[in-house]
Order: sequence, then structure tokens, then C-alpha cells
Amino acid sequence: MSADPGCRCARTFPVVLLMVALWGAGAFAHGYADLGRESRDFEQVTAGRPLQFPADLGAHPGYRIEWWYVTANLKDQSGAAFGVQWTLFRQALEPGPVRPGWANQQVWMGHAALTTKDRHLYSETFARGGVGQAGVTGEPFDAWIDAWRLRSTEGAPGAGLSRLEMTAAGDGFSYRLALSSDKGIVLHGDGGFSVKSERGQASYYFSQPFFEVEGVIRIDGKETRVTGQAWLDREWSSQPLAPDQSGWDWLALHFESGEKLMVYRLRQEIGTPYAVGTWIGADGATQKLSREDLTVEPLEQRHVGGRDLPIAWRIKVKSRGADITTIPLNPESWMGTAFPYWEGPISFRGSHSGAGYLELTGY
Repeated sequence: MSADPGCRCARTFPVVLLMVALWGAGAFAHGYADLGRESRDFEQVTAGRPLQFPADLGAHPGYRIEWWYVTANLKDQSGAAFGVQWTLFRQALEPGPVRPGWANQQVWMGHAALTTKDRHLYSETFARGGVGQAGVTGEPFDAWIDAWRLRSTEGAPGAGLSRLEMTAAGDGFSYRLALSSDKGIVLHGDGGFSVKSERGQASYYFSQPFFEVEGVIRIDGKETRVTGQAWLDREWSSQPLAPDQSGWDWLALHFESGEKLMVYRLRQEIGTPYAVGTWIGADGATQKLSREDLTVEPLEQRHVGGRDLPIAWRIKVKSRGADITTIPLNPESWMGTAFPYWEGPISFRGSHSGAGYLELTGY
């Protein structure tokens, strides 16, 4: 584990106490299952709402939870593989109009990680809304928590996500990366309305999976130049899980052909997991994938973080003739954060080959 030093930890502790006081201790006890709690007093996700840009790049404080999530598969000049994660979460502690200053009911949480085949370094930080410590604006796009930042480097109106700078630092690691893409945003589900259960729980969900990346990573003070590709996910909801769902298995894959694949499998207490996905052509065209078209099968378990986790998977997409097996770069990619999970870079082989990211929550 790697955690932030100095003043960041000093400020994190009272914010965590505040979260426990306002959410109740059960929020930590139940972990990701708490995302299935009913939240009728918050704004609701409904079918048919058109996503709007650049406004939907920014924050939606009327909804209970949302995140800005970047994963990057990188290599140095020798071909050594690295993974980078940058994540910002916003949680509304209670519904209602946003209050100013320290009365603000928004809490922010940031996660950053850098992974090699031998090491998984990560950091976590918290901030209270309303006092400038964290936030997101849509135009120009700018997401920050403390000194960690994901922002547009082009100030012109309409620049959106075309050129971004991404920075973060923790104990023993840091990175500064430039992300660029000339392709459009990808909408998941039905125009960005992404159903998560048979009961109809849903989120608004879109991605930019076509980023090219270059920049610098540092581990223990040693600087390495890297290049690669990155995937940004944007999602928000007030109840993204059904009450009987405990967590998810999510994969974002970059094919060597230039195609992309997003798959998630939501586990439930009884019955077959709810699995759907999106096949993304090299030109950005999308195909919504149903459960009948998908096989998402765990292959290998490993004891990590005090629990058994499925770190290798077989993924089949019948309509595309895809049959692949994933391999983690570092099986020990455990995020021992306030809400712990496994997150790390993977490669895959079979009918197709490439690289991507795997996330496992709620175990």
C-alpha cells in the first residue's frame, strides 16, 4: 500500500468522521451494496433524457453519486507495461439545493494509482464541497481534488475532452500525462441511459475510450517517459444498483485492431448476474450488447486483500466472433481504500489481443 503523507491525511480523518456521522456507520459496513439504497428524494435517472455537452462533463449535485474515471495502459521505451488510474467521486450526503461554504452537503473522494508488474502504488484523498478543495466544471472541463487535476488544455469553447492534462501524486509515485483524441464521445446503453438491473435501476453513462497518451511517471523519484492509450468513463445516478446487488465486475478493453469493448457484470444475491456491454468500432460506431450475446466467465481466483477474487476472465461476444482470456499485469492490484476494490491493468489474447483494465468491487 501507498498512502498520501502529511497534511492530506490530517484533513482526511475529520472528513471520514463526517461521512460516518451523516451516512451512518452502515454505509461503511455495507460498502458497495449501499448503492442499492432507495433515494427517491434525489434526482432520478430516466430514459429519454438526451445527454448534453459540455454541460454533462460537469457535476450533477442533484444526483446522489457520480464519478470521473480514467484508466491508462502505458509502456516505456523498452516495452515494459504500466497502468495508471485517476478517479474523482462526488457523493451527496443529503438531497436538496446545494448549500454554500462548509454547509455544503457534497463530499468528494479521489483515488490515484500506478501499477507495474511488481508494484501497485495507490493513494486516496477526501474533500468537502463548497470551499474550493474539489469540484468539476464542464466548460472548460476541469476536475480537481487538492493538487490532483484532470483538465482541458484548450480554453476555446467546445474543446470538451479533446486535449487533457492529468496529474496526481502519492507516497512513492506521481504522474503527469497528456491525453488527446480526435474522436467523439461514446454513449452506452440507449443514448447514455444505462440499465443496471431487471428492476430498472440505471445510470447515465458515457465514455471517451480513444485517448492517446504521452507523458512522465515517477516511482521512488525515478522518472520514466511513457506512451499508450487511456479510457475515460463518466457516470452518475441516485441508485445505480438494485437492493439485492452487491457489486460489479467491469472491463474496458483496447483491441489492437482499434476496436474497444466495455463489459460489466452486476452480481446479485440470487440468480444470474446482470451482464451487458458496448462494442465500439475503430470509427466510434457502437453496438449495444445484450446478455444473450455475452459470456463473462471468471477463470482464476486469487487471495488478495483478505478475500478471494476472480482476477482472470474469459469474455465471449457471439455477434463479433470474439473469444478472449484476460491476464492481470499485477494480480496484487488491491485498492485498500475506504471502500476497497481491485483495479488494475490487464492484457488479453485469443481471437483478439490487446490491453485494458479490470475492476472488481463488492467482494
